[in-house]
Amino acid sequence: MSEQERRPETDGRDFADAMWSVPSYLLAGMAVYGGIGWLLDRWLGMSAFFPIGIILGLVLAGYAVYRRHGR
Repeated sequence: MSEQERRPETDGRDFADAMWSVPSYLLAGMAVYGGIGWLLDRWLGMSAFFPIGIILGLVLAGYAVYRRHGR
C-alpha cells in the first residue's frame, strides 16, 4: 500500500463520501425514472408507469451503488 492509502484521515473521508453518494444515487434514480414514468403516464393517459419508474429507478440506482461501492 502507498503511504497515502494508509492514512486514517483518507479512510474517514472515503466513508463520508460513500455515505453521501449512496442516498444521492438512490434519490436521483427514483427522481429520474419516476419522472420519465410520470411523463409517460401523462402522454399515454395511464397511471402505471409512474410507480414502475420509481421502482425501476430504485433498482438501477441500487445496482449502481453496488458496482461503485460493493466489495
